[in-house]
Amino acid sequence: MNLEKEINSNRSMQNEIVSPNSQNNFLETTLGKTINTAVDIGLRWILPDFIENEVINIKDSLIKGGLKEGINTAIQTASNLGKSSLGIITGKFENISQAQAAIKTGGIIDGVSDVIDNVLSKTVNTGLIDKNTSLLIKKGKNVILDHVSKNIEDTFTSQLNYIEKLGKYENNWKRYYKEENFEGMQREYEKIKEKIKQLIPLENTLKEARIIENFHMLVKNNGQKFNLSKEQIELANILT
Repeated sequence: MNLEKEINSNRSMQNEIVSPNSQNNFLETTLGKTINTAVDIGLRWILPDFIENEVINIKDSLIKGGLKEGINTAIQTASNLGKSSLGIITGKFENISQAQAAIKTGGIIDGVSDVIDNVLSKTVNTGLIDKNTSLLIKKGKNVILDHVSKNIEDTFTSQLNYIEKLGKYENNWKRYYKEENFEGMQREYEKIKEKIKQLIPLENTLKEARIIENFHMLVKNNGQKFNLSKEQIELANILT
């Protein structure tokens, strides 16, 4: 039936989402932005006598020297080392706390520190940054690393808050479903979809959202009527 094909398609998409690669990609993107912001803030602290355009040019030079790629590699390395240390044999994180512990245990701060050193050396050798500026940044590197540490902690705190909000939206959706209020369901469903985009892909986090998506689709494709058959309800519960 078309409905089963559509739900199976969504299920395949969701299963693809919860994979080691998708989790790594999410962390590289999210933590990459977090660390990049920390570098920006740190450089302004370290170079207070430099005008804004000079700081921007220095940051651009660091990027040309491989800063972005180095940060991504540091995140991936920390994640893999952390998984190994925590005994995560599946390669997938099961919850936010596990991901946070792995990144920390994997030595993300030391990794970023090495990246900064390597990039500074490269940019000085290629003439992108002068030696005096490089020495200033190295001398104040701990300021950058402190901001990196704080921003990473804030990022994982936000992830926990997102999960809490997701649970709230899911409960609201269930309440509207019992009330047979499709307009309310649709409103909460949109919030659920948006919140999932902000969350690291986790199997236990997405399981409830899958069930809601299946039932939402059933009601929507049934002309927003709630007289679902026993077979339809069983199908929505099975394909999660």
